[in-house]
Amino acid sequence: SPHPWVLLVFLPHSFLLLSQADFVKIAHPDFAFREAAEEACRNIGTMVEKLNTDVELCQSLRRLLADEIVMRSLDPETRRVAELFMFDFEISGIHLDEEKRKKAVNLNVRILDLCNEFLSGTHLPNKIDKHVLPEHIRYNFTAEGNYLQVAGLHADCPDDLVREAAYKIFLYPNAEQLSRLEELLASRNSLAQLVGYDTFSHRALQGTMARNPGIRHVWKDILRNSMYNIDPGLYCPFFSLGACMEGLNSLFSQLLGISLYAEQTQRGEVWSEDVRKLAVVHETEGLLGYIYCDFFQRPDKPHQDCHFTVRGGRLRENGEYQLPVVVLMLSLPRSTRGAPTLLSPGMMENLFHEMGHAMHSMLGRTRYQHVTGTRCPTDFAEVPSILMEYFANDYRVVNQFARHYKTGQPLPKNMVSRLCESKKVCAAADMQLQVFYAVLDQIYHGKHPLRKSTTEILKETQEKVYGLPYVPNTAWQLRFSHLVGYGAKYYSYLMSRAVASMVWKQCFAQDPFDRAMGERYRREMLAHGGGKEPILMVQGMLQKLPSVEDFVDALVSDLDQDFETFITDS
Repeated sequence: SPHPWVLLVFLPHSFLLLSQADFVKIAHPDFAFREAAEEACRNIGTMVEKLNTDVELCQSLRRLLADEIVMRSLDPETRRVAELFMFDFEISGIHLDEEKRKKAVNLNVRILDLCNEFLSGTHLPNKIDKHVLPEHIRYNFTAEGNYLQVAGLHADCPDDLVREAAYKIFLYPNAEQLSRLEELLASRNSLAQLVGYDTFSHRALQGTMARNPGIRHVWKDILRNSMYNIDPGLYCPFFSLGACMEGLNSLFSQLLGISLYAEQTQRGEVWSEDVRKLAVVHETEGLLGYIYCDFFQRPDKPHQDCHFTVRGGRLRENGEYQLPVVVLMLSLPRSTRGAPTLLSPGMMENLFHEMGHAMHSMLGRTRYQHVTGTRCPTDFAEVPSILMEYFANDYRVVNQFARHYKTGQPLPKNMVSRLCESKKVCAAADMQLQVFYAVLDQIYHGKHPLRKSTTEILKETQEKVYGLPYVPNTAWQLRFSHLVGYGAKYYSYLMSRAVASMVWKQCFAQDPFDRAMGERYRREMLAHGGGKEPILMVQGMLQKLPSVEDFVDALVSDLDQDFETFITDS
């Protein structure tokens, strides 16, 4: 019968190919390549689902796990990877008869197709007869004959009427997209029940820190609603891209002993001429990996910030470590003749966030690609990136690099105070919105009356847990792309933020450059990827096992006006 270690060799490479294809279908400038990559994603995904219901492989792995002598001879990471593969078998329906296993595979394939179709639909613009809108606001939208294309919410536009029109038009219900979403949710529910779970949410949360859907009810206590406006343009001159990268380099050097070096790329190595390659080098260990920085806007490039693993780290048979290679994608404006690329405070924070993902990949030192870096439970994967936001919002860190690109003047402390105030107030509104998203995601993937549409559920949930009323004739959920990638796991942002908050306050708030804490952070949290239980990594970092109340308290305390994220010198 097949040897179980086939899984350890074959499946990680399959996931690597899937990750690479995911990257190509988003980043490649040639439509034909993007289309081919999407087909590759489907084919690899189908193959993996079939392997997850292969009885002979499962039986072979089960025999190994039952052999106490063999299991004692394995290192902890290998045992965990073997257990993760068995877990994949179990949630894929390996215990079912052959006919039901085939049905499970077919459901998974259909779900993959629906996910791709739904994702495509989330970005499509809506059209409207241009004569419906007042003439003085039409220029805000792309004209196409007698129609205007509305491709987003225009949330940054100062004109109230433009924002209102964009909201109502862009979010107007689309029957085809609505049908896709409802079929996707129904298919996920059918799959979960077929393999023995009450709901898809119960299936999805197995193996995470949350464990089960009941955790969502505690988030309902975290509700506030207030806003504070601040002009990002005042801050942009102090946040040139070059200065921000120098700030990251300085922080990583002091905290982790790591430096970022620009490397020349070879012909054909990058997919766009403005992509930059960085070598990540440790002061004693040498080269740790490479980061390709695809930072700038260009036609056909999605307006989203994300991290891709092109090659995962792993221990090779010869004892050498295969160095990880990742891509960071942002949507930054290009430099102009008179100024470098200037970042708003939000863009600067996003840069730090995505670099947190990159460091997770760079500093992971796992035996297998299957569990390297960000390949860990979703509610832990966001911890390193969100923790970086705390560093980005600390004056001692910002003060090291925020300089006016023309004069070299440091960011004035009164501007820091205003930015600090705006972040504290907006944090409450954002927290409430995240609670709403998380609860809605759980309800969609849990038990709900079949007679209700997803829009009816959205309206009811918004009225219960969100401070702003539902706008009639809108279907915001049809634009919520996270329902695909984070199905039943959107709460992960809140869970990860709670962990990051605890780590920040206990380990870095007193000194964001504490090298000893940086080393503990690398050793306890970054090194293991998904090769160790996430709650054990958190326990190792905090030196205690946090309770549910600790998670909630961490989130609520961040909203406390007395808790300063920025710290100014006296």
